[in-house]
Amino acid sequence: ASYTDSSDDEVSPREKQQTNSKGSSNFCVKNIKQAEFGRREIEIAEQDMSALISLRKRAQGEKPLAGAKIVGCTHITAQTAVLMETLCALGAQCRWAACNIYSTQNEVAAALAEAGVAVFAWKGESEDDFWWCIDRCVSMDGWQPNMILDDGGDLTHWVYKKYPSVFKKIRGIVEESVTGVHRLYQLSKAGKLCVPAMNVNDSVTKQKFDNLYCCRESILDGLKRTTDVMFGGKQVVVCGYGEVGKGCCAALKALGAIVYVTEIDPICALQACMDGFRVVKLSEVIRQVDVVITCTGNKNVVTREHLDRMKNSCIVCNMGHSNTEIDVTSLRTPELTWERVRSQVDHVIWPDGKRVVLLAEGRLLNLSCSTVPTFVLSITATTQALALIELYNAPEGRYKQDVYLLPKKMDEYVASLHLPSFDAHLTELTDDQAKYLGLNKNGPFKPNYY
Repeated sequence: ASYTDSSDDEVSPREKQQTNSKGSSNFCVKNIKQAEFGRREIEIAEQDMSALISLRKRAQGEKPLAGAKIVGCTHITAQTAVLMETLCALGAQCRWAACNIYSTQNEVAAALAEAGVAVFAWKGESEDDFWWCIDRCVSMDGWQPNMILDDGGDLTHWVYKKYPSVFKKIRGIVEESVTGVHRLYQLSKAGKLCVPAMNVNDSVTKQKFDNLYCCRESILDGLKRTTDVMFGGKQVVVCGYGEVGKGCCAALKALGAIVYVTEIDPICALQACMDGFRVVKLSEVIRQVDVVITCTGNKNVVTREHLDRMKNSCIVCNMGHSNTEIDVTSLRTPELTWERVRSQVDHVIWPDGKRVVLLAEGRLLNLSCSTVPTFVLSITATTQALALIELYNAPEGRYKQDVYLLPKKMDEYVASLHLPSFDAHLTELTDDQAKYLGLNKNGPFKPNYY
């Protein structure tokens, strides 16, 4: 028994005829009347995204994205709206869909539609709606995208499969998730990537901030809002000790939880040990833990066998981008009863009365069930904007048909834009010191592989 969070009392947005105040109906959102409320949300987000605002001011004169037709597929929140409106201010035309069926803020989507961005998204889409929205962004008479901004790789995959002629004319792809980057490298390896792509996920300004610090704060937010759980003394297993896992573990440990880690990589496993966590196999602790959190980017990490062995009222959730980590499909069987107890909270009940608490049907917990800190998203969004500008304006031949990392100089520029928020003052190298280290005084200070 699956059901999404769209309220059953009204027709699907796809069936509605809506127009914004300028008479345009080039969008599909839950309710265009919520635009004013959404505009306030965007204005609040702007307060904490000063780097994007300063990028707007700095580049407004020269319009570095004039002529860019960007098709985007990201979470649609107040923070990503600030990014979209920045891209428009820099000269781009944008069409946008959501990369997650639960993470769209309906009022924000309405505000974007009112402002003239062609946005196709609402909270609680069905799987069919999800692909329909992506398709509507790509296929429009008289409009052909020349840039892709993706989070998770679904949009890239759709254009590659369904619109190969459009795909060949794309000037660049910017991808920000572990999953999406993995898919790009697969395409590249198979010799099928015919456009340059920028791997923003592995930029220092994404890995160290969005993946680590954002998850360190939002994991607790998502769990508290949905379950009111107390963490002190709880036994928690975190699957994966990459940047996301590190953030989750740090937050849980600080609140007094007993944290176990599962890991396939000996280096990450050793880091977990040095940080004071027990590294175990999931099967060793599954009977005793109170919470299971996945953040591996893999599939079938928590299997039906694990779910069968969990204790009563164990909470199960996912912090990875895709809903592949927990085998939710295996729970949709006649002998198990699903009970929706809150928005995004299901109790899955076994024949003997045991319940497992499943959050967001195994989808991304923080963006489905709570919000994420605006400031951290400012860092990622600025990195994405610069990657788009770089790829769009690159002279012929600078980027081949491959996956690239953002130049380190740009990473450092993004970081420097955010320092004024903390009234932080950088030390400058003397000529002598710079010569001693073999560096330019103005950077880059780290090699590209850092």
